[in-house]
Amino acid sequence: QVQLVESGGGLVQPGGSLRLSCAASGFTFSRDAMSWYRQAPGKERELVAAISSDGGWTNYGDSVKGRFTISRDNDKNTLYLQMNSLEAEDTAVYYCKSGLGYWGQGTQVTVSS
Repeated sequence: QVQLVESGGGLVQPGGSLRLSCAASGFTFSRDAMSWYRQAPGKERELVAAISSDGGWTNYGDSVKGRFTISRDNDKNTLYLQMNSLEAEDTAVYYCKSGLGYWGQGTQVTVSS
């Protein structure tokens, strides 16, 4: 079965950093593009970042461009999201998604002083 398991979320102060991970299994991770989405209460789910299967192409939402970096380690079947200069507006549940349309369970990121 396909599984995407996010980890690394938590509470961080404004200006701080977090690194999220998404461990993938049940499909050929190295052949799939991957992405991160986020959703805050009362808001629509939005694209955060996407990456090609080999890591050669990336795309970012306007609100995180220049602060977040998406990467992957195909040998470890793991997707990453490095988040720097975090703001209160980044508070949300963060989800990883496979190119075939599978979603992880999400991990909570809270940015607060």
